[in-house]
Amino acid sequence: MPQMAPISWLTLFFIFSITLMIFNIKNYFCFFHNSNESSQNLNIKQFKMTWKW
Repeated sequence: MPQMAPISWLTLFFIFSITLMIFNIKNYFCFFHNSNESSQNLNIKQFKMTWKW
């Protein structure tokens, strides 16, 4: 689009980049993980594998 100046493309890039970063940070820190409850409910059986070379 020739009627748009390059400064507005740069402004749009920064606006979309900042919006993407804010959205990702918000989603990352809004997840609450209860490690105490999940560790008690899981029954994981571990076994050792012996490699025969």
